Amino acid sequence: MTPAAADTAPPGRTRRARVLAVLRELLRRPRAAFGFAVIVLMVLAAVFAPLLMPHDPFEQSFDGLSLTGAPLPPGGEFPLGTDLLGRDLASRLILGTRTSLIIGVLANGIAIALGAGIGVTAGYFGGWVGAVLMRFTDLMMAFPALLLAIVLAAIFQPSLLIVALVIAMVNWVQMARVIYTETRSLAERDFIQVQRAMGSGHLRILFAHLLPHLSSSIMVFGTLGISTTVLLEATLSFLGVGVQPPTPSWGNIIFENQTYFSTAPWLVFIPGAAIVLLALAFNLVGDALRDILDPTLKGRH
Repeated sequence: MTPAAADTAPPGRTRRARVLAVLRELLRRPRAAFGFAVIVLMVLAAVFAPLLMPHDPFEQSFDGLSLTGAPLPPGGEFPLGTDLLGRDLASRLILGTRTSLIIGVLANGIAIALGAGIGVTAGYFGGWVGAVLMRFTDLMMAFPALLLAIVLAAIFQPSLLIVALVIAMVNWVQMARVIYTETRSLAERDFIQVQRAMGSGHLRILFAHLLPHLSSSIMVFGTLGISTTVLLEATLSFLGVGVQPPTPSWGNIIFENQTYFSTAPWLVFIPGAAIVLLALAFNLVGDALRDILDPTLKGRH
């Protein structure tokens, strides 16, 4: 598309063209393409979990245990083996993908909305409003994130929504800091001052002029943040204050089977590898997006 054509193109078409251009650039990078492929496969596994699971993930069966009552190793009827209750590990891992992704995306979405909202408000208005909001942010940053998440999760009855909210409550502060700094810089730019002089309302300036300039940072932070939320969900579930059995998540699968680590290591290593792989995939894609969308980084790689 030529510059002249881009100027006359409808905004929707221009945005689609930009998204496709970013996607093409992303897929040209081997590491980012690998991460993107892993994410797509995980999402497909979560969406089509009922069709992909070879067994009922909640069914406890003596057929899934050895004669001595031990879990079965991978192979045959159970491709990834069974757990201590004779349940198919592959089926529970697939259903756990849905759990981990739902919590990861939901928690990160809430954290992004909260952090960006506080950061933009504090950076744009400044003064006592900015001071109060950022001192509150500093106060939240002073608490160890994992300890705060454990305390909040222990207070409330754990469920998918509660776990997502708990993770969001400890993950928004970094986003708020980043967006605050960028908003303070943008608020002093000439195009914002012109809008103020023309009498544009605060909402119009925020949504029509500031947020479009912050969208790249929000997108990058959102992608990288999902890996953090997935890891934190797995940690909380492993510690027993996250997703509660029998609902499977990668963290509580490890928690339930940790006593068999020496005799049935696949029960720990396989879900652990899934956690690492998904976190790595989002990090690879997020790093690539940061390089593509931030012009100050171009030419360094």
